[in-house]
Order: sequence, then C-alpha cells, then structure tokens
Amino acid sequence: MKAVVFTRYGSPDVLQLRQIAKPALKDDEVLIKVHATTVTMGDCEIRSSRFPLWLWPLIRIWIGVFRPRKKVLGQELAGEVEAVGKSVTRFQKGESIFASTGMHLGSYAEYVVLPEAPEEGVLAAKPANMTYAEAAALPVGGLIAWDFLSRATIQAGQKVLINGAGGSIGTYAVQIAKVFGAEVTSVDSTAKLDMLRTIGSDHVIDYTQDDFTRSGVTYDVIFDIVGKSPFSRSLKSLQPDGRYLLANPGLSYMLRGAWVSRSTNQKVIFTAPTPKPEDITELQALIEAGQVKTVIDRYYPLEQTADAHRYVDTGRKQGNVIITLAHQS
Repeated sequence: MKAVVFTRYGSPDVLQLRQIAKPALKDDEVLIKVHATTVTMGDCEIRSSRFPLWLWPLIRIWIGVFRPRKKVLGQELAGEVEAVGKSVTRFQKGESIFASTGMHLGSYAEYVVLPEAPEEGVLAAKPANMTYAEAAALPVGGLIAWDFLSRATIQAGQKVLINGAGGSIGTYAVQIAKVFGAEVTSVDSTAKLDMLRTIGSDHVIDYTQDDFTRSGVTYDVIFDIVGKSPFSRSLKSLQPDGRYLLANPGLSYMLRGAWVSRSTNQKVIFTAPTPKPEDITELQALIEAGQVKTVIDRYYPLEQTADAHRYVDTGRKQGNVIITLAHQS
C-alpha cells in the first residue's frame, strides 16, 4: 500500500511516499480503508522533533531517540471498514467511520488497523451529513474542544474567550461554545478574523494589535489553545470563579494551575482529555443537527503531504488541512 513515511527528523522534506506492507488484521481489530486524514501542528512537531524542553525526552523515547521508530505519521482519519477480525461485533465491512490512532499514529497511509474498542484514540460511526474530509478532523480537534468546554460547565450568557480560535481545535470550540449559549470572543491573527465571524464569534481580537489580558474585560472561561497567554494576567482576566482551560500548557503553567485550583475559586483545567462514548455521541448529535461543522482551509492529495506540512508550518492555516486518498477500485 502507499504511505508517507519519515526515517529521520527534520523539515517536510523528510516525508517520502513509499510502498509498504498492508497491515495484518488481528481477531479484535478493524482494517480501515483511509479516505481522508489531516495535518495538525502536532504532526509537524513530531516530524521536526520540536517540543518544549521538558517534553522532548518523553516524546523521543516514545517515537524514537535517534530516528523515528514509528515511521508513518497521522493522528486522525475517516474512511471505510475494509475487513473485521472474527471477534469484532461493533462494525462490519462497508461502514463509514472516523477514528484517531492515539499514540500509534499511522494515518498517512491507504490502510490502518485499529482495535474495535481502542484504549486510546477513537473509532466511531461517521455522521451521515459529513464528508470523509470533514469527519477526518473530528477525533482530535472536535473531541478536544468538546472535552475542555464540557468540563468548563458553561452557562448560557457567560463570556468565553478562545485564544488561538482559528485552528483545528479552536474552530470547533467557537461553535460548541455558541451551542452552550456563550458570548464568544475569538483571538487570532488578522487573516483569520473574518472566518471566525462567519462561524459564530460575537467579538474578535487581533492578537498582533491588541492584548486581551490588558483590556480590562473579564471572562467566565478562557480557553488557551496555543499556550501563549500570560498566566498571571490571564487569571486577572477571569471572573473570581472563572475557569482557565489550557490545551497546550508548559510545565510551569501546570504547577501554578494546580496551586490556583486548590487555593482559590478559580479553576485551571489542563489534563489531557480521554474521549468517552457519550462525548462522541453528543458531538455527533450536534453535527447531525447542523450546529457544528468542520472548517477546512486546504486539501492535498497523499502525494503532496510534504507540501501540506510546509503550509501548516507557516501557522497560517484556518481550521483544518486535509489529506485525501484516492483508492483504485
């Protein structure tokens, strides 16, 4: 089968289209024909080995210290069930699904094998009103946004600020916060502001021109996706019982956040989400009702995955970058 592999860390040039063996199927696994996958900032960080200093050793031990052991990147996908193991009961050949691969990666390929009930990651039915490309972005961006905002217990009329609203997680977060009845302020770069208005943002802030932590406005929830809002000033921008959500926290933010949560009425939430079946069901319901949609910036064929990485590296993507795979019949 075709797959995009990398045998060393570095620029997008390390990504190469190769023929590799089709994965073997175990009794409790599902073989998926991949129709679409995504390029996230996380994929680019793994490819380049560009991580915060405290995370670098852990990631390199997982992926490979000197060179990648996991040679196929890609964390999320949508496709069709090609075959099932003899003990699988939840899925059957021909079903349309979306999935995340968890720590195993591997979605930059024509086929992927996943457990029927993954201990990490997601495997679920594709919403009927979504294309494969639209569904491919749900398992990471959609479910992370849902998990954090659900734990924030947002009430109708509350003020929610989303920092880094124009990316994979942020574009879902804006729409989910609006479903919860929030007044949403989105923060991102100039080029993304019009898009953020179209998906429901009540207010937009261009971070290249204004710093929301110095505006004097306070919020019930601040969701920092990019991990760049100043910790102390962000807390001052929260209501006394506000929630500060951190999708990409540094070590110092986690330590300070744990202390704030224990010693004040403000809550700092930074633990990695673990999607539950009910989370998937509730997000699917919002999508099927037309309340949440996937924002797609660009499409690339599998053969141009390196170009897709180059684009994501610029930081200019709006919503999601999709890799499409064409299968011969």
